[in-house]
Amino acid sequence: QVQLVESGGGLVQPGGSLRLSCAASGSIFSINAMGWYRQAPGKQRELVAAITSGGSTNYADSVKGRFTISRDNAKNTVYLQMNSLKPEDTAVYYCNADLQENSGSYRRRYWGQGTQVTASS
Repeated sequence: QVQLVESGGGLVQPGGSLRLSCAASGSIFSINAMGWYRQAPGKQRELVAAITSGGSTNYADSVKGRFTISRDNAKNTVYLQMNSLKPEDTAVYYCNADLQENSGSYRRRYWGQGTQVTASS
């Protein structure tokens, strides 16, 4: 059974910083891309940032220059460093991982449970 567990969310003043972590555990053969999505109330879930196993990254235009995604392949963990947070960054943040549970299985996308990030004074 694969689990993705997120941590690091919370309340921060506008202009502040937070660092999210997401660790994958369980039966894992290999992990390809990992990423972060977010969903604000009344809005659709949107991509924030993604990173391949080789380290190539992709960001939403709204977070470029403020957020940095990284990963530790040895720990099956992905991080999201969020700086200069704005009220419009307030949302539930979800991590995901595209992974194989064993050498004979298809690659599937797994999701974390979500962590709340609130930027407010």
